[in-house]
Amino acid sequence: MKHLIDIMEMSVEEIGQLIETANDIIANPAKYAQKCKGKKLATLFFEPSTRTRLSFEAAMYELGGNVLGFSEAQSSSAAKGESVSDTIRTVGAYADIIAMRHPKEGAPMVASRKSIVPIINAGDGGHNHPTQTLTDLLTISREKGGFNDLTIGLCGDLKFGRTVHSLISAMSRYEKVRFVLISPDELKIPEYLKHEVLDKKDLEYMETADLEAAMPQLDILYMTRVQKERFFNEQDYMRLKDSYILTPDKLRNAKQDLSILHPLPRVNEISIAVDDDPRATYFEQVRNGKFIRMALILKLLEVK
Repeated sequence: MKHLIDIMEMSVEEIGQLIETANDIIANPAKYAQKCKGKKLATLFFEPSTRTRLSFEAAMYELGGNVLGFSEAQSSSAAKGESVSDTIRTVGAYADIIAMRHPKEGAPMVASRKSIVPIINAGDGGHNHPTQTLTDLLTISREKGGFNDLTIGLCGDLKFGRTVHSLISAMSRYEKVRFVLISPDELKIPEYLKHEVLDKKDLEYMETADLEAAMPQLDILYMTRVQKERFFNEQDYMRLKDSYILTPDKLRNAKQDLSILHPLPRVNEISIAVDDDPRATYFEQVRNGKFIRMALILKLLEVK
């Protein structure tokens, strides 16, 4: 494994090994403090990000390495018309590993074909976000003790939500996993994902627009925001942006051991009143993102 572009490039066994390493990092941080001394991570973010970019940077610093890069396309030679391929070839001369976010689907794949150093896809358009999926999997594993026999509710923007698409693909490989897909008609999961993953693997799933009715059966509730940047017109966004707002009242009939996840940023789809509920795990999820990215950097750099 030289690059990570799509979560499905990783086997269940490889994911298990990464989670094992991440758990060891959490338990024994001092053991990993100098593992990447002398190594450099380049963060090439052609699209805005807070958590993912800072998480990668924090991960590399905590491994004893260094970071260089840019946080928006206008800060790079892309603003002058430089191609992704040329940018990658250039940065590969300065860094040992690259984390790249780009608004165009497939851009990290193109980059990986030209790069002499490992490329990590940090999100490409509405397509893939594999390190967020690894973050989600580490969180689910720590919350539930594993991945089998879980009912997962995914709520909000299931059409454009790349985190949703990646998580469904990843979880489809475990046993007795059921999905409840909660969205307005306009933001339903894409047909290709239903056909290629859910139907092809004969997985149990249901589609509904009613969050409260679905709530009692859920072990995991994965909330998402309606993403303004994915819409082609303002009117559609304004009409759909408040489709689901999770409040304490809506958790009234939820399981006591429900885990509420959210890839963040949150706009208003989860009330801040939910933050104090012990079932809210989205800020712990943020913390887990740093540890799983540390484990991934170690793997791709082949650091023992």
